Amino acid sequence: MEIYTIGFTKKSARRFFEQLKAAGVRKLIDVRISNTSQLAGFTRRDDLAYFTESILGATYVHEPRLAPTLGLLRSYRKAEIDWTEFEARYLRLLADRKVELLFSQQFFSGPSALLCSEPTADHCHRRLVLEYLGRHWPGISPVHL
Repeated sequence: MEIYTIGFTKKSARRFFEQLKAAGVRKLIDVRISNTSQLAGFTRRDDLAYFTESILGATYVHEPRLAPTLGLLRSYRKAEIDWTEFEARYLRLLADRKVELLFSQQFFSGPSALLCSEPTADHCHRRLVLEYLGRHWPGISPVHL
């Protein structure tokens, strides 16, 4: 099963929604801990829910159980920990939360896309979510938009 990921930083709204539309995304899963900041622009929770439905005819879901904790995110952004440490702690958090049991593969069908702010998936937790789930659910195939 292909599951898409997308970040909104360094993208115009046009490019963001065109990429999702081209992929045929039917469910946009927001995996940010905070999605109401003014800095989020067109991806603030209420705006994004409206745009997702109006432009894509798709469903918007905020799923903070797939987000890092605020403390972990702040430690990384303040450079108190490096990416390697962030990754290890975040993967432990997913294991502690038992996200492979909290969600079913059906939740991610549709096709679906995980949304975060990072422009690429290289240093983003949305990639780590799919890698973690892929170790528990055979057949997960991440596609980073």
